Amino acid sequence: MRGHLPPIFANAAGMLPLLPLEVVARHLMTNAMAARPSFAARLGEYCGRTFAVDPVDCPFVFVLTPQDGGTHLSVVREAASSDARIAAPLVVLLGMIDGTYDGDALFFSRDLSIQGDTEAVLALRNAIENADLDLSTVLGFPERLQGPVNRAARQVFMHVRRLLDAPEDSGPNGVANGVGLS
Repeated sequence: MRGHLPPIFANAAGMLPLLPLEVVARHLMTNAMAARPSFAARLGEYCGRTFAVDPVDCPFVFVLTPQDGGTHLSVVREAASSDARIAAPLVVLLGMIDGTYDGDALFFSRDLSIQGDTEAVLALRNAIENADLDLSTVLGFPERLQGPVNRAARQVFMHVRRLLDAPEDSGPNGVANGVGLS
């Protein structure tokens, strides 16, 4: 299916314990929140809501609860309950974070689905877009390395998206014809 990881990767990931993935995801979230401390405040009244972010091509779900002072994150096999669920292939979800994809375009093309509190999802989407995150920031690279790391990452992700037949780039930081727009 469009943008999905090959089943062999999902099957292999299904055999792995979730704790290492959760530790890495929490570390990346901590880096992102340290770089953009106003993220939770941008959610306004939706701060404290629980979001299930479901990479539909993977055997796990990220459960996020943004709060002032940090964001609680866990990785589970299935989300028990949440205020909202956001579902798309992993490569699409990652592309939304780095600005490659526009959430509205993905929703209307049915490459992304949402359930539950739509207003909370829109607030989360706006907070992510306003955070202007990139891979080097999330990974915690020093400023002098951020440009080269981001350019290399854009090229790698562009090739991965092509291999997976992912949706066309549609965000403000998207890549057109192999040339970064940001």
